[in-house]
Amino acid sequence: MDREERIKNACKKIVECINAMSFVNLDDQRVHSLVMMREIARGVVENRDRKVTKSDVTRALHSSIEKMASACRDIVYKLSKMSYKGLDDERIQSLLRVKEIACKHAKVASVGSDLLIRESLVGEETLTSNNIDALVGGAEIMMIEGSLEVEAEVQNEDGHNAVQKRPVTRAKRACDKGVQDREAQRKILEDEPVEVEAQLGNEDDQNQEQEALSQPPLPQALIWPADDRVTLQWIQDVTSTIKQFSDNHTPSEFHSIMPIAVANKLIDSASSILSKEPNCVEIDCHGEDSRVVVVGDIHGQFHDLLYVLENAGFPSENQFYVFNGNYVDKGAWGLEVFLLLLAWKAFMPHRVYLLRGNHESKECTLTYGFEKEVKTKFGDQGEYVYNKCLECFKVLPLASIIAGSVYTTHGGLFRSIRIASSRRSRRKRIRRLELGSLNELSEVKRSLIDGPYEGLNILLADVLWSDPSLRQGLSKNKARGRGLWWGPDCTEAFLKMSKLKLIIRSHEGPDVRAGQHHLGDMLSGYCMDHDGESGKLYTLFSAPDYPQADPFFTVDDEDKKASSNHEDEIASEDVDDEIDLGEQDLTSMQAQTSTAAISSSQKSSPVGMTSEVDFEALGISNPPSWTVLLPDDVDGTKLVQVPQAPEVEGLPLPPNLEEPHKSAYEYFFKLIAGLKHMLQTRETETKVQKRRRHG
Repeated sequence: MDREERIKNACKKIVECINAMSFVNLDDQRVHSLVMMREIARGVVENRDRKVTKSDVTRALHSSIEKMASACRDIVYKLSKMSYKGLDDERIQSLLRVKEIACKHAKVASVGSDLLIRESLVGEETLTSNNIDALVGGAEIMMIEGSLEVEAEVQNEDGHNAVQKRPVTRAKRACDKGVQDREAQRKILEDEPVEVEAQLGNEDDQNQEQEALSQPPLPQALIWPADDRVTLQWIQDVTSTIKQFSDNHTPSEFHSIMPIAVANKLIDSASSILSKEPNCVEIDCHGEDSRVVVVGDIHGQFHDLLYVLENAGFPSENQFYVFNGNYVDKGAWGLEVFLLLLAWKAFMPHRVYLLRGNHESKECTLTYGFEKEVKTKFGDQGEYVYNKCLECFKVLPLASIIAGSVYTTHGGLFRSIRIASSRRSRRKRIRRLELGSLNELSEVKRSLIDGPYEGLNILLADVLWSDPSLRQGLSKNKARGRGLWWGPDCTEAFLKMSKLKLIIRSHEGPDVRAGQHHLGDMLSGYCMDHDGESGKLYTLFSAPDYPQADPFFTVDDEDKKASSNHEDEIASEDVDDEIDLGEQDLTSMQAQTSTAAISSSQKSSPVGMTSEVDFEALGISNPPSWTVLLPDDVDGTKLVQVPQAPEVEGLPLPPNLEEPHKSAYEYFFKLIAGLKHMLQTRETETKVQKRRRHG
């Protein structure tokens, strides 16, 4: 076990200690501090190198409450389906009491969760809206994001420029009975145990319990249209069948309602259309009644896709749809999302446009769940269906131009490849990054399944992986290991060069933006990142409550580590990534701290710290230690003192916290900060050594 794994295991122990604690008699301040502590520790375990914000804590609390409510609704549902025939009065009264308690918990939890979210957003400007509507060249552009609505009008062909926002109500989330049943079966309580489940589980009559847990019959299997023509009725059948199935059945039964022959025909039909489209599709929607709906990342959230279609309106002669990619991964229904969108593409090829995202690739789908999802849903034939999907990913267009005025894509802007023909030295050629043009984008070979790190087709990686920045110019995107960062000057230059007025890209959600103070937090599903003389740049994300629980997203530690090391190597080869003076000073300071920590193995915690904490009063008999067992230089191990970090997230604590909670919280916060500091120091030292080796 290497150094990182041991440090992460120490943080895992902290998470387990907090999850084992009872929150019953704790006030809001104590609960908030404990959840923040747990999220910071989880961040170390999950390699999240950012600070935990109040929004993170709110989302974690909201998730726990929703899980408890869903479990209670699940109990109510099962008891409602249960037959009471043959039970005596005492047994019936007992079950009715369990149902009453579950109903009460479900209502209280739902109300509490709603209040929690409302209170966390009080005073935030994002409460005013949900969609961004823009009139460009006579066509209305609506951006669908995850939570709120905004309507804006940008400069039209007549030269008028007026931006107008109107307050609207928060989008109503799908909460019909079927969706709630599906959520109850899918979500697992990890923080809030529900006592009534134990009462139900202890019932003696196993036959009655099996009857309560029995599933409805499978929907009728779908049949491919006899004339090979997809119709609206067929799409409606696909939608209702998949929805009914996802509400009540397990993923391994999916092939029973979507036969492989139907999936094969559908993918082939849509692929034949997509393969004929250019890299950048032009959408002609100049009619007076034309409306274009732009949708950001969906990530397998099938029921949220249905909500978008039902509430924004289905594709029609006057309503266009542009989907900005990332249909799969990190969500439980990526295959369902992708197949339904392919059905719409086959039915209305000139009204529905599907662009490619960075997750429509082999490397991402192998890591983030889609491959496992497809193989689970199609069993022995899963490998075949997965490869069919990969082939379809390769023909998805990369961008769109709407009404000659709006550029949409998944990642963003891209470099020019003209400098690749320069005879200058490699060092000078890499240093010189220039903005690419739409003509260059049209020449990219998009049939590569993964975006390359170098070569003439590196534009494919740029357009799928790049992110905006507030720093001027183009630079390598060190955070992602590929793609670019581009500044407001590049947005302005691209809009002016291409004679456009608006850019709508996706690729970043609240999880990526959290802790980044230079750009918007994306909590309302969209944000305006650049605003220049020629137009604006928006980032759009359409997956509410992301990331949701996904049974297929299980990253193998070794694969994850290998991927991380590969990105480090790529970054180290970039001669532009020189360490500035400030980073050198920080590196030097952290290296000294690390050296001091490794040479010291004296005590299990800083002097006097454990003596101040009464862990037994909190029910913790074996608190985490301030020493970790790490590998040494001779294939052995040694105890290493965790250093005290220069900065501790979560402190100072609220002033009204009392002992023993106050001391225990301080102990955990400082220990987590120290472990995180050790990891960051090690990573910095490794990168510095690699840069030195590569000159």
